[in-house]
Amino acid sequence: MRTQYLAALLVLLLIGLGAGVGGTLLFGPNTGPYEGPRSVVVPEDASLAQTIDSLRAEGILASPATFRLVATATGWGAQVKAGHYRVASHTSNYRLLDMLRRGLQSPLRLTIPPGSRPQTVASVVGSRLEADTDAILGALRDTSLARELGTTPERLFGYMMPETYEFYWQAAPETVVRRIKQSFDRFYERELAAGADSLGLTKREVVTLASIVEWEALYDGEKPTIAGVYLNRLDQGWRLQADPTIQYVLLDTEGERTGRVLYSDLEIDHPYNTYQNGGLPPGPITNPSPSSLRAAVVPEQHDYFYFAADGNGRHTFSRTLREHNRAAEEYHRELDRREREDDNSR
Repeated sequence: MRTQYLAALLVLLLIGLGAGVGGTLLFGPNTGPYEGPRSVVVPEDASLAQTIDSLRAEGILASPATFRLVATATGWGAQVKAGHYRVASHTSNYRLLDMLRRGLQSPLRLTIPPGSRPQTVASVVGSRLEADTDAILGALRDTSLARELGTTPERLFGYMMPETYEFYWQAAPETVVRRIKQSFDRFYERELAAGADSLGLTKREVVTLASIVEWEALYDGEKPTIAGVYLNRLDQGWRLQADPTIQYVLLDTEGERTGRVLYSDLEIDHPYNTYQNGGLPPGPITNPSPSSLRAAVVPEQHDYFYFAADGNGRHTFSRTLREHNRAAEEYHRELDRREREDDNSR
């Protein structure tokens, strides 16, 4: 009955306007000759006028007037469903309205950035989907959801695997977080579990170690070496003394990271301060990339216990404290030199 009713409406439109004109309005192209499809988001409960405004704002409609005429005559303009749509060039009014009334959406692609904080990830997701930043943050901090996913609200963020995902525009925040965590779990079982077992590391410890490596290493090639240093320290019962954990402490206590960790920062009383506390911190400090995760379970085998930045984004690795102190002094001299140059250039 519904199909017959719509067919009757179309027949009436064709008769009323004349077969030639009506056919053109219905089935002729009413989108421009642009390259590739264009995207449009139709908000919840959008009126026909609002829908037309959205299509026009994206440069999709060639003739808003004819689109409105067909949408009104068929009644399909009142049946438009919210969502994200991709519209090819030379699409007809009939095809476009049929897509909108049936809710034939296209998923959106979003990429989770590595080495970031919850606010950044929530902002990225919130900028692409209907759910806003606060809603995504709420899901990341949801105790029940974290428990369902086998972790805690304080640690859940570390499992937000930095990859590219596809979600429908109206995806619920809990759906987004759940799918990303499940993607991490599959990756872990496929690529990390065996290495973690051989090292005696739990999943939480792997993610925590990898998150420290993520903030420490600028180049992927150094990540296995850095992971090896940290594991050597842990094997010897040393404190980790990882500067990235101090950066995390500063973020947590002062709201920002610093370009240069000071000796006074090492004295801050905080569970993530690995200069004061033994072992790995309670959880990840960021969401590590796949390369950092792999480095954590396949570390380089060596006898380095120290490393110092070289001022160019890489590190000098040392076996003894004397070698390390020499490398650290060179690094601090380089920092001082650059600071003097900056002061002189102002």
